[in-house]
Amino acid sequence: MQELTHYINGAHVKGTSGRFADVFNPATGEVQAKVPLANKDEFDAAVEIAAAAQPAWGATNPQRRARVMMKFVDLLNRDMDKLAEALSREHGKTFPDAKGDIQRGLEVVEYCIGAPQMLKGEFTDSAGPGIDMYSLRQPLGVTGGITPFNFPAMIPMWMFAPAIVCGNAFILKPSERDPSVPLMLAELIEEAGLPKGILQVVNGDKEAVDAMLYNDTVQSIGFVGSTPIAEYIYGTGCSQGKRVQCFGGAKNHMIIMPDADLDQAADALVGAGYGAAGERCMAISVAVPVGEETADRLIEKLVPRIEKLKVGPYTSGDDVDYGPVVTAQAKENILRLVQTGVDQGAELVVDGRDFSLQGYEEGFFVGAHLFDRVTPDMDIYKTEIFGPVLSTVRAGSYEEALGLAMDHEYGNGTAIFTRDGDTARDFANRINIGMVGINVPIPVPLAYHTFGGWKKSVFGDLNQHGPDAFKFYTRTKTVTSRWPSGIKEGGEFNFKAMD
Repeated sequence: MQELTHYINGAHVKGTSGRFADVFNPATGEVQAKVPLANKDEFDAAVEIAAAAQPAWGATNPQRRARVMMKFVDLLNRDMDKLAEALSREHGKTFPDAKGDIQRGLEVVEYCIGAPQMLKGEFTDSAGPGIDMYSLRQPLGVTGGITPFNFPAMIPMWMFAPAIVCGNAFILKPSERDPSVPLMLAELIEEAGLPKGILQVVNGDKEAVDAMLYNDTVQSIGFVGSTPIAEYIYGTGCSQGKRVQCFGGAKNHMIIMPDADLDQAADALVGAGYGAAGERCMAISVAVPVGEETADRLIEKLVPRIEKLKVGPYTSGDDVDYGPVVTAQAKENILRLVQTGVDQGAELVVDGRDFSLQGYEEGFFVGAHLFDRVTPDMDIYKTEIFGPVLSTVRAGSYEEALGLAMDHEYGNGTAIFTRDGDTARDFANRINIGMVGINVPIPVPLAYHTFGGWKKSVFGDLNQHGPDAFKFYTRTKTVTSRWPSGIKEGGEFNFKAMD
């Protein structure tokens, strides 16, 4: 049985709390490793090391910090397959999906190479008689992040890459369900030239989270996970005087207009609804066809596509559409919600409840499910299921469809499929959701734009990556400067003017 570690001050360090969590192979259901769960003393010791290392790193010029990111990109590409294999083994997602996870994180690292440009301040010459005014963007100090299981490479890099290139130290508390890749990333960025102590990986559970929240040295915290925990971390962190950004749950709607290309829409829904076993905060979990005819035709096209989906372990190669969910508890929760949907009157068109994979009966595999005639009062509509379950809510008109998405408590992502430019433009302008796709099913912005939802999907004023990251991980200092002139008329130096 492998025993994992923390990564502190450039070295793998065994846990001392005596507490461990099981790390499963989701495909087999077997425990493949144990990860230590840090206590407050362990966490505080890591912060102390980071605080000692940060001033020298913060004083390093941005161009040199950016060069570390350049080298880190090279190493990520070099070890892509190695990282993806470790990710798939612990998370369960297919190998191509795992590589996509790493790639989207890598793209944020690439964006961070532009730090010298992003960290430039502003200058006003002669703001007053002999007075100049300028601003500086300076690092916060020690920063922290709490990341989820579903993207164990991408989201840590979304946080620590901009934090570090801005001159901060960073304490990463990854998910205890799949901690190996974050540990590998810490090794790689130090190989790229990052000084020891600037990136620390401390594994743990709520005790480590609370240690981060109440440690006075930690200046900012980023979080991605469920909305109840996001609310807790945001409220507690802000009360402790920290800068906090928290990203919570989602229930992403895709509206299908009568004029849409339904083959394109059906393909998009299958990929967006069932890819990664639905364990994505940007997954489409609600299809909203407008009109009964549109709904009937869409269901007709969806059913054969969903029934052909291949579910299996990542070791089966690229032929698999999605793998297992992350834990037995996750599987149990998904199937419980599916049964609730049936009990509340939704029509289960594709029933994956009896799915079993020969040779992997103990794995956490969940068959694909498709519901039709779901209504907004049902639990499967209100709740983020985080599994391979797509709900169809029929709308009588565009306005009704728009209202469904706007009235839901979550506002992470949404999409519309239509051939009509006026409808698409109206949708993009009116919808109260942070990320919008037009004939694009999962509208995740690229690294040079920002990622973030609205409503109960986000807590905080600034989004992830893009320009917002450089604002979040720095504070602005404004300097007003006046140098009294010592030169008098005639060119002679006036010493009295300097008194």
